[in-house]
Amino acid sequence: MTEGVSIITNSISNPSDLIMIEKHFKSIEGANNSKILASHLFQSKFYLKITGIPYISPNSNKLSSKEISDFMSHTKLFENISLVAKSRIIKAFPKSNMAII
Repeated sequence: MTEGVSIITNSISNPSDLIMIEKHFKSIEGANNSKILASHLFQSKFYLKITGIPYISPNSNKLSSKEISDFMSHTKLFENISLVAKSRIIKAFPKSNMAII
């Protein structure tokens, strides 16, 4: 069984925070430094699926990723969400006029 320490912070941690924490644990008197493994940040990936959006935009063109990004940046519901990639827009069904983002 592996034992470990989890630290909860009130902001997003970065690699320099990890180095500081690791140095602190290694400086504790009596700590067995050979058993202290490298620290790491959790890597979470979430997928956001938006349904019920018209496949054709108001200007009569196929909906674009830019339009989706612009909409999300101006909508309070999405204020704490940041996309790491372009949104993928597909038709809900081949003959449908609705999209899945």
